Amino acid sequence: MTPRRNTAISEVRIPRPALEEVGRMQESGEIHVWWWPLGTRTDPADYAVLDEVERGRAQRFHAEADAAAFTATRAGARRAVAGLLGVEPGEVGFGRRICPGCGDREHGPPAVSHPPVPLAVSLSRTAGAGALAVRAGHWVGVDVEALRPVEPAGLADVVLTASESAHVLGLPPGTARDAAFHRAWTRKEAVVKAVGLGLLGMALNALDVSPAQDGPVRVVHRYRGEESRWQVMDVDIGDRWAASVARPETSPLGPVHVHAPA
Repeated sequence: MTPRRNTAISEVRIPRPALEEVGRMQESGEIHVWWWPLGTRTDPADYAVLDEVERGRAQRFHAEADAAAFTATRAGARRAVAGLLGVEPGEVGFGRRICPGCGDREHGPPAVSHPPVPLAVSLSRTAGAGALAVRAGHWVGVDVEALRPVEPAGLADVVLTASESAHVLGLPPGTARDAAFHRAWTRKEAVVKAVGLGLLGMALNALDVSPAQDGPVRVVHRYRGEESRWQVMDVDIGDRWAASVARPETSPLGPVHVHAPA
């Protein structure tokens, strides 16, 4: 009897450099983080990189600055992944995995869908900057926030645990307190993105991220009686922003490569 051909595998052509790079990343356990500045006007070169769905989303923004930020972030992500895998930006496709909470594919964690390689991605943008994290596997989270004056006392009950609130509010008002609050905020956001449940998984004021400690730190996330453990690191992208990245503690914990804008 002639064996049946496995069309699911044989008809999908994955560039060899992409397979080799993903395999190397899996062994090393490394993470790549790219960041780039965001302007207020859409760059035609960025817009040209987007696919039709992304262009439609860009056109629905009412404010030009918002459209420009979205366009630059998506274009930057496509170029970064393309360079990593040795393909053209137009060959990169982003999709979503199944939501670990409800099983819906519409709002699951983002991932690279084309080429069909196991790469987890996470995107974030804030005033003036966008960021992308990529790792081999299924789980990664990144968050970036513009540093700005805040009043943590008004946010403590919603965002901070009791110990975090004691640390942040124990600092003198000003840049040190603002930096501590944003460190806590980005660490929390990175974890909930990595988990794939967003704010539905665990209340932020119950998720302790040890902002008094330099990273990396261990963070425990609880959902429906189960615990997952994450390594969270601060990412230095300049003195205007706070940024953090999270990955499973049970995975290989290789280096974090930060790619600054050219």
